[in-house]
Amino acid sequence: MKLKITTIGNSAGVILPRELLARLRLDKGDELHALETPDGIRLTVYDPTLAEQMDIAEQVMREDRQVLHKLAQ
Repeated sequence: MKLKITTIGNSAGVILPRELLARLRLDKGDELHALETPDGIRLTVYDPTLAEQMDIAEQVMREDRQVLHKLAQ
């Protein structure tokens, strides 16, 4: 899919076609991440920082299950 860079106010932007937004399950105001890969730039809804934080949170929840259970009471 070919996208065109256009002027938006004092900036430049890319307008994503409705079909692409639907495929990515995005709506106005959602975040899209640009990841640099060996093949170029990849646009994705996947947030690697959030994924890393969630992995750490899951590890803490597994290791400190009893403590979290007591705190929930």
